[in-house]
Amino acid sequence: MLLIENITKTFFPGTVNERVALNDVSLQLNTGDFVTVIGSNGAGKSTLLNMISGKLPIDSGDLSIDGSSVKRMPDYARAAYVGRVFQDPMAGTAPDLSIEQNLALALRRGKRRGLAWGVTHKRREFFRTELLSLELGLENRLKARVGLLSGGQRQALSLLMASFTQPRILLLDEHTAALDPQRAELVTTLTESIVAKHHLTTLMVTHNMEQALRLGNRLIMMHEGQIILDVDAERKATMTVPDLLAEFAKIKGASLDDRALLG
Repeated sequence: MLLIENITKTFFPGTVNERVALNDVSLQLNTGDFVTVIGSNGAGKSTLLNMISGKLPIDSGDLSIDGSSVKRMPDYARAAYVGRVFQDPMAGTAPDLSIEQNLALALRRGKRRGLAWGVTHKRREFFRTELLSLELGLENRLKARVGLLSGGQRQALSLLMASFTQPRILLLDEHTAALDPQRAELVTTLTESIVAKHHLTTLMVTHNMEQALRLGNRLIMMHEGQIILDVDAERKATMTVPDLLAEFAKIKGASLDDRALLG
């Protein structure tokens, strides 16, 4: 379970550039929840993920995973609990290492690595089995450098790596935004499959409102550093993109088209 209690984050405090990125945000994800997050640029979506992962410190409030506060835990230690896939397919892998070397590193995320992280025959067979589920032929390319893969292949590999150790929380930061429609659909389908297979508690930021409505059992909308809408599974199943835009207008007292909301 992920519990966020009244967290606040301000950039450049006390200067002319001061900006409140998160303003007293509280959120609870129960085990197995798959929550999609939408909002305009600057709404605080990526800042929220950065604070959960430990990349950014929390100014005030608390954040706990399965009942234990991780507020003061550095990001390298928090990696044992949190998996993440970034928007940039280049960000989640080591391009100069082979596929199997990347997978070996992912398998030891959050652990002491030492020098003995080589790939055994048993582990190589395990990697082949896992890669087979992607249906991309990567199980036959274990020695290939990851930098030679296409964006879609690399993002699918990043998703597999992030879920390898079945993290307590999986963070997906617009992980299909940089892909063409065909590869985006492939990674979206893989996301649904992997999250369901491992029953992963997932928080997914997306600029695709149809995707936000299609995936998961809950949807939240952020605006100006706050959560302004929280939609449960039953209501979400009946909503359309125009419904979401109408909800924003009702809450904020202003009209908004999908281009503005999606930044």
